[in-house]
Amino acid sequence: MADVTETTTESKSKWARLLPLAALAVGAVVGAWALGDYLNFETLRDNREMLIAYRDAHYGLAVLAFMSFYVVIAGFSLPGATIATLTGGFLFGTFPGVLYNVGAATIGATLVFMAASWGFGERMSAKLDSGEGRIKALKQGIDENQWSMLFIIRLVPVVPFFVANLIPALVGVPLWRYVVSTFVGIIPGGLVYTSVGAGLGEVFARGETPDLGIIFEPHVLLPILGLAALACLPIVLKRIRGKEAL
Repeated sequence: MADVTETTTESKSKWARLLPLAALAVGAVVGAWALGDYLNFETLRDNREMLIAYRDAHYGLAVLAFMSFYVVIAGFSLPGATIATLTGGFLFGTFPGVLYNVGAATIGATLVFMAASWGFGERMSAKLDSGEGRIKALKQGIDENQWSMLFIIRLVPVVPFFVANLIPALVGVPLWRYVVSTFVGIIPGGLVYTSVGAGLGEVFARGETPDLGIIFEPHVLLPILGLAALACLPIVLKRIRGKEAL
């Protein structure tokens, strides 16, 4: 009887842990369905005068509303993060717009991280620790180079934001380290798109659309990749020292 009770309790605990992730998944589906047609450049262009008027009349509330909306987009992984970043630059300028963008994105990403950690992060990390061979070696390699790995997945623009939110949760990264590396790591990309957003007034005046591929231009991409290479440096040095020790 006791075994049955314990099994039932464990089952309930398991489902309770998955509730935050389930809520994010449902929110992502509903949000994409309800807002997918509105989270685009055309919506920003058509409503720019109303947004500017509201910002001028209620700056503090405009910042709060914008950041809250951005947190929802990032937290539910909705397909509108780039437009939200452009909007932040358009309404608030490169600075302090980049702080609003990066701050809101970090909060949203942290919600995903916490939901994943609560749901299955601890168990997955424990399984990796108890694994053998390559799996255990991979986990140890990540543990020994957490800062570098966290910065790399944020700096390299080909790593999807949602994936970069989940991986740290699966390998047991501490919350404070995740928050710091996320905030700092997304600043370069956030700064690029915020500055593009700050120049949207001229783009609207010409009847054009912004060049969202600018982050892959050599003069933008190379410095970001340089930062990623710098983040890799501690890993390389550890390997060199390890070989010398042998």
